[in-house]
Amino acid sequence: MLILVTYDVNTQDKEGRKRLRRVAKQCTNYGVRVQNSVFECVVDAAQLAVLKKLLCDEIDAKKDSLRIYNLGNSARTKVEHIGAKTAIDVDGELIF
Repeated sequence: MLILVTYDVNTQDKEGRKRLRRVAKQCTNYGVRVQNSVFECVVDAAQLAVLKKLLCDEIDAKKDSLRIYNLGNSARTKVEHIGAKTAIDVDGELIF
C-alpha cells in the first residue's frame, strides 16, 4: 500500500533539530522524500506498524505533529503529480 507521511517537528531548540533529523532518517528508510517533510512510502501492514512505532518513539507529541495518510493499494488513481520532481512508481521496484 502507498502511504504519505508528513511531519512538523518543532526545531526551536537543539533537541528538536535532532528529532527532525531522526524522523527524516526513519522516513528515508521506508520511502522517498517528495517535499521537505513529506514522504511517499510503499509498505505492507507489518512495515506500516513498525514505521508508526519508530516515528512515535522519535517525536515529542506535545511539540511535534505526525500525519500518516493511507492511500491504499490503488494509489495510481489517487495521486496526481505536476511539476519538476519525478513521482514514485508505486508498481515498480524500489531499489535505494
